[in-house]
Amino acid sequence: MKLLFAAAALLSATPAAAQTNPITKVLQLISDLQTKVIKEGEDAQKVYAEYSEWCEERSKELSHEIKTGKAEVAGLEATIDQEVSTIGSMAAKIEKLAGEISVDEADLKAATDIRSKEMEAFAASQKELTEIVDTLQRAVGILEREMRGGASMLQLKGAQNLAQALEVLVQGAMISTADASQLNSFMQTSSDDDEMGAPAGAVYESHSSNIVDVLTDMLEKAEGQLDAARKKETSDLHAFEMMDQGLKDEIKFGNKEMSEAKSGLAVSGEKKATAEGDLEMTSKDLASDTTALGDLHHECMTKAEDFEAETKSRGEGLAAMAKA
Repeated sequence: MKLLFAAAALLSATPAAAQTNPITKVLQLISDLQTKVIKEGEDAQKVYAEYSEWCEERSKELSHEIKTGKAEVAGLEATIDQEVSTIGSMAAKIEKLAGEISVDEADLKAATDIRSKEMEAFAASQKELTEIVDTLQRAVGILEREMRGGASMLQLKGAQNLAQALEVLVQGAMISTADASQLNSFMQTSSDDDEMGAPAGAVYESHSSNIVDVLTDMLEKAEGQLDAARKKETSDLHAFEMMDQGLKDEIKFGNKEMSEAKSGLAVSGEKKATAEGDLEMTSKDLASDTTALGDLHHECMTKAEDFEAETKSRGEGLAAMAKA
């Protein structure tokens, strides 16, 4: 109807000279208007088709980005969970290793302290026994020499026990007082260790050969004790060296594992932090794409409704002109 009114208005505005055939003129105007409306419809259809295609492509792009974003979010969340688990595992391992290393270090210190005391005790015992062996060897040598006619033979024959014999040797300046005291002490110790409890060389017949026998027995016992002490020291040292090496190896291996665990903990911490940062950005992008897709859908639907309404209105106008 609007188009008809427009045509009528154009007709009324036409000069009288040109209105020789008014019907023809109206029909021509209506035809021109129809052509114009159809052309506008075709242009609008082309524009809408391009817009609709853009909506479809953009919708596909956003949908793909959303799908990809959701997959990335899921992957990042899985990475974070995995690194959290790894961090917990590494932390527990480090704590366990620290405890084991601490125990090994304490055991090594204790073993070293014991070995040090054993070495001190052995050194003292070896020194004492070495001196006793040396003194006994010298005493036996002196007695054997005196037995061949020394001036102190008569006095030695009058001695009733080893202590008196040693006193004679001291008085004759054949051994020192310290040597005699040491031999007396060793004799007493030997007597205490003897199963029968009889003091070695405490009483003997007044024959100088018996004195040599007693001292020789004491020498053999001292040499036996020295040899046993040295063998025990060798055995103790070997046992300590084995323990020392074993503990040091455990500590070394434990520290290596500790270093690797700490390195792994640091790496997992960095991975977790990176994944958390990426997750934050990806989640923001996903939310933005989701919002953009919703806005696109609303905009495209609105455009479609507007285009449909314009197309309907244009069709109604053309129908009205056709009836006219």
